[in-house]
Amino acid sequence: MLNTLGNLLSLTTFGESHGSAYGGIINNFPAGIQVDVDQIQYELGRRKPGQSAIVTQRKESDTVQFLSGIFDGKTTGTPIGFIIENENQKSKDYDHIAQSYRPSHADFTYDQKYGLRDYRGGGKSSARETMNWVVAGALAKQLLSDIEINAYVSSVGEIFCEKPYQALDFSKTESNEVRCPDPETAEKMIERIKEIKKEGNTIGGTITCVIKNVPVGIGEPVFSKLQAELAKAMMNINAAKGFEYGSGFCGAKMTGKDHNDLFNEDFTTRSNLSGGIQGGISNGMDIYFRVAFKPVATILRPQESVDKNGNPVIVEGKGRHDPCVLPRAVPVVESLAAFVLADLFLINKTRNINNF
Repeated sequence: MLNTLGNLLSLTTFGESHGSAYGGIINNFPAGIQVDVDQIQYELGRRKPGQSAIVTQRKESDTVQFLSGIFDGKTTGTPIGFIIENENQKSKDYDHIAQSYRPSHADFTYDQKYGLRDYRGGGKSSARETMNWVVAGALAKQLLSDIEINAYVSSVGEIFCEKPYQALDFSKTESNEVRCPDPETAEKMIERIKEIKKEGNTIGGTITCVIKNVPVGIGEPVFSKLQAELAKAMMNINAAKGFEYGSGFCGAKMTGKDHNDLFNEDFTTRSNLSGGIQGGISNGMDIYFRVAFKPVATILRPQESVDKNGNPVIVEGKGRHDPCVLPRAVPVVESLAAFVLADLFLINKTRNINNF
């Protein structure tokens, strides 16, 4: 299994939803960085289950324990090892799908690829894997302390936050359980998710991420373009279905005259349809992108399906599941963005002697 993210800075992970623990090893993290463990735990708290009425009620503390790579509060330059123990598994909730395939899940594909699967909570395909990514991303944020990364829920179903990101106060993102910095829109989103939950159904939407103060020059020009590395990371998130940056798909409707970002004398640009990236390299403007997420595949309603032998069966979700993945995916998006930037930032240090 290919389970390593990154190029120079890398994260290799392990763990399953109903196993004993998750964890990972971070390689090539620079020495001498002061580590704020409380801040890392805060980021995990933003992702953990049971934090509000509109997410899964599985109760986990998601407490990280560092095993290596940190001494006297600072990184040592050696591999950083960590674990997060699972505490509240209810494996019996999944006995009914041991021999059946749930629609739009990884059950069938895992069985075909590996010849067997851990059906408890989805095993390795569970979104609990993203805990590992949040730990790595929280460390990366501390490496990139001058860079601001703010993600927020920008739509739930047909409810959109219509304000441009420049008009939003990101300090309000954590003020509501859906993590939308526009209070009026957030209220509508929360009500919609609650309605969907009562129906035993789920709903999707989008998360927008805005990154400020990125220095010019981050990103590799060919196969590790900044936008390509961001897209790869985001599309590894469970339920992610699409990625766009800058003008995105709307740019396909425009002409070059309208789409080009003209320069100011200080090398900033009058517009930013490029989304802060040109030629795969950061240009110093704000980087912004959007990730689309499908509705969670587990619904608490009967659905037609088949078992391992192809026989018709009826499956129905049981146990504790998110009616909408978006609120808990916000810190995951931020963490992956931070890790990608940190990786390319360190690589960029080797590209020009003046970078040292």
